[in-house]
Amino acid sequence: MAIWLIKLAIMQIWVDADACPGVIKEILYRAAARHCLPLILVANQWLRVPPSPYIRAIQVAQGFDVADSHIVEQAAPGDLVITADIPLAALVIDKQAFALNPRGEFYSAENIRQLLDMRNFMDSLRSSGVETGGPPAFNHADRQSFANQLDRFIANRLRPGAKPA
Repeated sequence: MAIWLIKLAIMQIWVDADACPGVIKEILYRAAARHCLPLILVANQWLRVPPSPYIRAIQVAQGFDVADSHIVEQAAPGDLVITADIPLAALVIDKQAFALNPRGEFYSAENIRQLLDMRNFMDSLRSSGVETGGPPAFNHADRQSFANQLDRFIANRLRPGAKPA
């Protein structure tokens, strides 16, 4: 139990779980167990998670951005949030937390405004009837990139005397 408390003080991993690919959840389950890190999946539907003292699922009420709001309220500085939702990433970055998307790309204070602007521009195109397509299909390279970034981030954060990434 003492290890759990030490790790809890270091960081928690929050997952915007409604749209998170299953293969990414599996990577996160293994990382939480391997590093004894608390992993919290937040969704507005019931989630089945493996039995573990480090993994839990929180079901929030149905509604627009309810899961996102819960994550923003609960995430602390230094926590890691897994999300493809750019507005959610911007909010957690403002709280001094870290945001990583399921394709292995970190959102940062340096790139989030540009990403928000592009998202809003594409949204306005779609709402005016322009076919913009969607993101490319999730593939093995995305999964590998995510796993590598997650491992690197955790290793840096758990190293004694490490500074935030």
